[in-house]
Amino acid sequence: MLREVRVENGVVRGLPAADPRITSFKGIPFAAPPVGPNRWRAPQPAEDWDGVLEAFEFAPISMQARPGVDKDNIYSREWHVDPDIPMSEDCLYLNVWTPATSPDEKLPVFVWYFGGGLQVGYPAEMEFDGERLARRGIVVVTINYRLNVFGFLCHPEITQEAPHAPANFGHLDQQFATQWVKRNIAAFGGDPDNITIGGQSAGGGSVLTQLTSPQNEGLFQRAIIQSGMFAPVYPSNRMPLRGRKLADAEKDGIEFFKFLGVSSLAEARKLDAQYIMDKALEYKGFWGTVVDDVFCLGNGFDRFIENKRLMVPVMLGHTSSEFFSRPRVETKEQFKELAVEMFGADADQFLEICQFESSDLDQLLETTSVNSIEYAIRVAGRANVDTGANTPLYYYNFDAEIPGWDNPGTFHSVDLWFFFETLAKCWRPFVGKHYDLARQMCNYWAYFIKNGDPNGKDITGEEQPQWAPFSPQEPHCMVFKDVSEPVVEKPSELMEFLVNQFFKRNK
Repeated sequence: MLREVRVENGVVRGLPAADPRITSFKGIPFAAPPVGPNRWRAPQPAEDWDGVLEAFEFAPISMQARPGVDKDNIYSREWHVDPDIPMSEDCLYLNVWTPATSPDEKLPVFVWYFGGGLQVGYPAEMEFDGERLARRGIVVVTINYRLNVFGFLCHPEITQEAPHAPANFGHLDQQFATQWVKRNIAAFGGDPDNITIGGQSAGGGSVLTQLTSPQNEGLFQRAIIQSGMFAPVYPSNRMPLRGRKLADAEKDGIEFFKFLGVSSLAEARKLDAQYIMDKALEYKGFWGTVVDDVFCLGNGFDRFIENKRLMVPVMLGHTSSEFFSRPRVETKEQFKELAVEMFGADADQFLEICQFESSDLDQLLETTSVNSIEYAIRVAGRANVDTGANTPLYYYNFDAEIPGWDNPGTFHSVDLWFFFETLAKCWRPFVGKHYDLARQMCNYWAYFIKNGDPNGKDITGEEQPQWAPFSPQEPHCMVFKDVSEPVVEKPSELMEFLVNQFFKRNK
């Protein structure tokens, strides 16, 4: 087994995973600590080390609101269970699981970006254990990156100091880590020319951002976007990770520096990290992706449907009960006015689909509630065909029954237990059907990572249900329920109308 390898900065030693055929390396530095003069700066190369680095434990998590404190929060119950987990501004480390016994094996590589709204989260979350994927012949890498005010603050002084990298430091950390993987993964038995990046929620949005950055040409060959592609359905629907202009974000940075009590970037870099974090939480700001016209040239969804992206196969989907959008109106008259405003001459068709005349306001809002991720994916699937791009898109809908006293439904992020096949770490009373589904889902993931096509055999030797690419003409969707079930899941009448209206508005 590959228990000790040499990377560009020195020798690193790992440990046997629970399955001794897998070696895990935890806490490998991929960049210099982003502290002092490196705070709010693009990631810098890591320094060499002497001797052997023992990569036995996860590195500290990024600065963020202390996880695991709110016991009534479903995510604190689910995986943010340790309020004493080490946290530090010195956080740019990654983790590797490899099944290789030799550096010559050229195994496919998977690089994972965790979610958390770009405000919280960490690769040490228990659901992100890479061992089960590694057992399927994949080198798995989970990376850490800067979050919230540390990863996405903008300020005129920062821009003036580094116009080539003025913003999006968290995304630049992801990119820098993936570049490190490309340079070093062969030492772990991985193939640097067969890399898939993947993420969920803000991690999925980060994948979309990386996928649509022109800086990343040739960096990876496939992408997985889980619950991370959004498009606003109705006016006033708030969409995460849409991307703001740099100038607007700089104004927020000026105001935050005033809140900190500093008047310059130099002063802000001397402040204690925990003080900045505490003040950021008090400030109640939200720091996220910025259109800086260098790394990020525009909203990721818009660029995707315009084919301003890397033309690689993409797997994407959602859970069945997350991110539903509905009109924000208070009367039926406002509802009708909104219909005319949005759809013009087609408003009557919309009102007929909604059964406007026979419904009260509550019924109308319920009828017009649609999954905004499904909407975005169906728009992207049509654009993929209409523009002639025709890159493979594999669409899924996670609709499994989730047990537990809290009756949570298919809540945002619950599918992570299944794709990583880590159900045994969860407190929920999962039974055989859940483990069978998780095995199948992890298989699909593994096959897609290997060759851009999720289809292949189960460990039983039987072919798994065929998962065909998605297109508007053949809207194939893999529905993950009690078992994987491929269906041609046609859109509802309302969804089809809304998608058609998108393209009418954007001719």
